[in-house]
Amino acid sequence: MEKKTVSRDGTGIAYRRSGSGPAVVLVSGAMSTGATMAPLAAELSDRFDVVVYDRRGRGESGDTAPYAVEREVEDLAALIDALGGEASLFGMSSGGALVLRAAASGLPVRRVAVYEVPYAGEEEAVRAGAEYTERLAEALGAGRRGDAVELFLRRTGLGEEMIRGARQSPMWAGMESVAPSLAYDDAVMGDGRVPTSAIASVTAPLLALAGGASDAWWHEAARAVAGAAPDGRYAAVEGQTHMVEPGVLAPVLAEFLAG
Repeated sequence: MEKKTVSRDGTGIAYRRSGSGPAVVLVSGAMSTGATMAPLAAELSDRFDVVVYDRRGRGESGDTAPYAVEREVEDLAALIDALGGEASLFGMSSGGALVLRAAASGLPVRRVAVYEVPYAGEEEAVRAGAEYTERLAEALGAGRRGDAVELFLRRTGLGEEMIRGARQSPMWAGMESVAPSLAYDDAVMGDGRVPTSAIASVTAPLLALAGGASDAWWHEAARAVAGAAPDGRYAAVEGQTHMVEPGVLAPVLAEFLAG
């Protein structure tokens, strides 16, 4: 990361800025850093002033206990201030939940876009989420970072054989290093339900996206997010899944963000 801004609680937040035009901040999801969003930033930087950043507790950003979702909203406020006082926000997966929380809090946000925020549509999924929260807290509290990563991978649907393979991979140490931030993403997701009352206070135009090749529940969640917003719309990104291709997503985002 090239630059740092300081959040309200004194935590340093590392970010990289590229391109020129209207300001856009890209917010990554769980187990990721600003580098994860760099390919999308590269696709957008010919039309926008794009910022990618390391969310607190990962990469080159600092961390300050105790954690609260409000601190991550303040991190975004500091970034928007560094960009001149207004920006659009795009959030990927659980990063989208953070974006929605930030926009609902009244930050100076021009436009809001999210991709496949994993909100639960059925009570069974809400119960599974509560069990995950409990087991994650237990693993992290005991310092079992590897177990925490396994819990997350299992929750994303990865098979046991692939999880065993991941444990043997060179990437595992990096995954364990950001494991404590899994609790942050879990907190951002709340109880797993679409926070309709919060989204109802988002006055900026909002776009909720899902991959055209993704399971139906992703689309149901995206429609629910769009439907809760005063100026919300839903769209499918043709041929894509949760692992969306930056080159396919960027034109859809650019058209919306250009307004």
